[in-house]
Amino acid sequence: MENIDIQATKGEFFTPRVFMNAATGECELSGESYIEDTLDFYRPVVQWLEQYTAQGLQPLNFTFNLQYYNTSSSKYLLDIIKVMKKHHDAGGPVKISWFVPKDDYDMLEEVEDYVRFVGVPIDIHQV
Repeated sequence: MENIDIQATKGEFFTPRVFMNAATGECELSGESYIEDTLDFYRPVVQWLEQYTAQGLQPLNFTFNLQYYNTSSSKYLLDIIKVMKKHHDAGGPVKISWFVPKDDYDMLEEVEDYVRFVGVPIDIHQV
């Protein structure tokens, strides 16, 4: 299984940096996610997580450090969290950390909604 390492881009649309380490289970999504075709961007991320978690109950540590994401990105962020919830429910060690900009109460509320909706613990840090 290969790592994923996608650098962030800025232009008319913004894509986040994505790093997923197949050897350690360390994953990070950072920057801004304002993408026109979110399906094409996030599909490989979700598929990678599904393949990684199918290999057994290995640790998975996922950090979200997004300054902004649009509505279409939020659907795929939820899909990512659902894969981690399934791994967690199977007994796999999962740690999710989410860094929220200090005064972004909308993002904070949305992350709290993910916790309530999916039922997986997320460590929320306001920075």
